[in-house]
Amino acid sequence: QVQLVESGGGLVQAGGSLRLSCAASGSIFSRNVMGWYRQAPEKEREGVSCISSDGGNTKYADSVKGRFTISRDNAKNTVYLQMDSLKPEDTAVYYCAAKTGLWFFAQAMCLTPSGGMNVWGKGTLVTVSS
Repeated sequence: QVQLVESGGGLVQAGGSLRLSCAASGSIFSRNVMGWYRQAPEKEREGVSCISSDGGNTKYADSVKGRFTISRDNAKNTVYLQMDSLKPEDTAVYYCAAKTGLWFFAQAMCLTPSGGMNVWGKGTLVTVSS
């Protein structure tokens, strides 16, 4: 089973950028659909972005489309979330998650709050000040 560890969170001013990383270990990373999710205080978790096992397919929530970019490096067992033009409403704990399976089936629900994901990291806090 995959284990996931997020890093790269922190405090940034509105308009700034951060890059989150999620390092995976313990399984064959390249077979996993990966996703990023976030949960703001007193709000439901939401799907941010997801990526197919080979990196060739991606999906984004409307709220981040055009500002965030998901990518992965299977040689490094790492998935990234580049976040640009950050807004105060992007403040949340960001979680990385994984699911073994085909993109064809996974993409339909990968942006739902659970994403259909099997394994979750512990999260990294992103705070965007106004």
